[in-house]
Amino acid sequence: MAAETHEPAAQPPHSIQSLLCNPFERRPLDEQLQIKESGPDQPDIAIRRPASERGQKYKRGFSRKWYRRKAWLAGCGQVKAVFCFPCLLLKTAGADTAWTVTGIRDMKHLSEKIKKHGCSRAHLVNTMELAMLGTGSIAEQLDEGHRARVRKHNEEVFKNRHILSKIVDCVICGAFELDLRLHGDADSSVRGLEGFVASLDSVLEEHLKKATVFKGTSKTVQQELLDSMLSVLKDCILDEVHDADYLAIQADETTDVSTHSQLVLLLRYIDRHHNVQERFFEFIPLQDANGDSIVTSLLERLSTLLPGGRESRLIAQAYDGAAVMRGTKGGVQRKVLEVYGNAHYVHCYAHQLDLIMQQATSHIPRIRTFFSDLGGFSEFFSGSFKRTAVLDEVVARRLPGTSTTRWNFHSCAVNTVFEHQADLLLCVQTIRDSSHFDPQTVREAGGFVRMLQDEDFCFFLALFHRIMPHVDTLFKQLQKRNIDSVIISGIIQSFTDRMQTIRDSIPSLHGQASGSVEQQPIKKRRTLGPGEHQQLATEVCYTILSDAKDRFSFTKHLISATLLQGDLFPEHHRRFPDSALDTTVEAYPMLSKAKLKTELCLIYENNEFRACSGALTLFLFFMENNLQDTFTETVSLLKILITTPMTTAESGRCFSTLNRIKTFLRNTKTQEHLNALAMLSMEKKLVRNIPDFNNRVVERFANQKDRRAKFLYK
Repeated sequence: MAAETHEPAAQPPHSIQSLLCNPFERRPLDEQLQIKESGPDQPDIAIRRPASERGQKYKRGFSRKWYRRKAWLAGCGQVKAVFCFPCLLLKTAGADTAWTVTGIRDMKHLSEKIKKHGCSRAHLVNTMELAMLGTGSIAEQLDEGHRARVRKHNEEVFKNRHILSKIVDCVICGAFELDLRLHGDADSSVRGLEGFVASLDSVLEEHLKKATVFKGTSKTVQQELLDSMLSVLKDCILDEVHDADYLAIQADETTDVSTHSQLVLLLRYIDRHHNVQERFFEFIPLQDANGDSIVTSLLERLSTLLPGGRESRLIAQAYDGAAVMRGTKGGVQRKVLEVYGNAHYVHCYAHQLDLIMQQATSHIPRIRTFFSDLGGFSEFFSGSFKRTAVLDEVVARRLPGTSTTRWNFHSCAVNTVFEHQADLLLCVQTIRDSSHFDPQTVREAGGFVRMLQDEDFCFFLALFHRIMPHVDTLFKQLQKRNIDSVIISGIIQSFTDRMQTIRDSIPSLHGQASGSVEQQPIKKRRTLGPGEHQQLATEVCYTILSDAKDRFSFTKHLISATLLQGDLFPEHHRRFPDSALDTTVEAYPMLSKAKLKTELCLIYENNEFRACSGALTLFLFFMENNLQDTFTETVSLLKILITTPMTTAESGRCFSTLNRIKTFLRNTKTQEHLNALAMLSMEKKLVRNIPDFNNRVVERFANQKDRRAKFLYK
């Protein structure tokens, strides 16, 4: 009976099913060469055939040892048979159809059939023709002139690849530490590096002086090299992600220096060497910064990262404070959760609650203006030693440095400006009235005088002076190691009560704001009335309450972490934390509750485990001592906790690729190849750890398109 020829989805081109459905001879040459390079598909085959010998009945099965004995054997799990790979491809007349159409299923006589087929003329012809495919005729290869031309060609390829490898090194160094510009024909840092490397490499030096066809210093070549590097790095990251048991994503809407809105996607996982990796993956351009656009882009990437059947591996998602991200009903996190059921929305340690304020300012123009004005104080005084000297003399207190990624700056700035408002007013008036400053400084000081006397600014300063301490307290309390569901619920409820108290006391802020500095009769823009102030302040409090409720609706991962905190082991030994275990299994149903409890009891009983300083330390101990098969559920829980970008501080975990990305964007010129530049800048260590990185980049570059210069060996 002929084998079924319906090709299932996602079958590799060299698989038996694919070749039966779409014969080799009908395929283009480049695909034929790719199939030849891939070699025979050799999967496990579940063949169990009854047999008998000397009155004894038994079953014969297929063993993978046959693949090692005969490299030309190919297998098909669907039809449960083995085939001859060269004969299936070329089908020379006289070939046995059992090896090319139906496949061999008789395991009892497989050894005899392989021996007979391997000696057949048709098999030898097919094997020879497959080996010669794409290499030219036999006569040509036997010709001495042809061999000489091949040797000369390959020598030129070797030289070109060496030169291109040196240029790759220069591009890498330029992306690592220097300003890599790819605009116009202006000399770039890469070109300067090429000159330096040429002084150390005579082959490159001679090439740069004499090359006419391919020099390697053009903008186009550098861009193509960047594309090739990005492709190689993303392939490596994808390989690591596919090997990881769990994955967490961080996706933040951010803006580069050219104000282009885009989504930055970061991946967190444990690699095959048991190291925690937080990788930058790519910038995703956004046409419309709405929920549907972001969801579509994210789900498209996630389908590549976690192909069919691996949806449960996504165990956490973290976003910034945008409403389209965090909404519990129609937000991005909810729509992702509908597809990836274990992808809990968590507050990422990299966000540190500054995003709640960004949410509050994103849609209220007056509040956005207030924080923009507030940040101006630090920038003004830090821009000049003379200004700082006046600040030290009059105020005797420095302002905090600006930061776009931490809540701390807003908190410290609000408190400092509020507490020293009168002194700051005197300071900027002194600068304005002084004859020792340049006109620009005097002009800017005048703006700060008007700002400190502005009723709106003073009102919002007093409002946030009340709000900030409670937000800081919330964050610090959630950082504690000894925490449970009751404590978390109480902390959030306490924060909610305080925000409501502030909202109820808004009318009293008017007297506090108006009496903080002496009002001067200067002409100002129209200020808001008490009713408008109260309305905006109420909206701010509501936004913060709403965001806090959404952001901390899932806190079970914090409770799960308490199961594996070494300082709590003595307490857990005296009284097992059943409620924390129940919460953990509810959050992560892939864990076996009974086995996990047994393993944890054993850990709690052993005093030596109490020296554990964190989840990562305990995980590495299990892996280094090959205990992962003994403590399977504990290791799985450790992987989940380590992969999740939790709020709880833990030694050795609180590094943030997200902060590095935002720093990179502030310092990078507008680039067409921003993804490649960011990847090279962020993932320096990954680039250095790929042993054949340059060769892989050169190979990818050489195969991008037909080139006049020779880069492919014959």
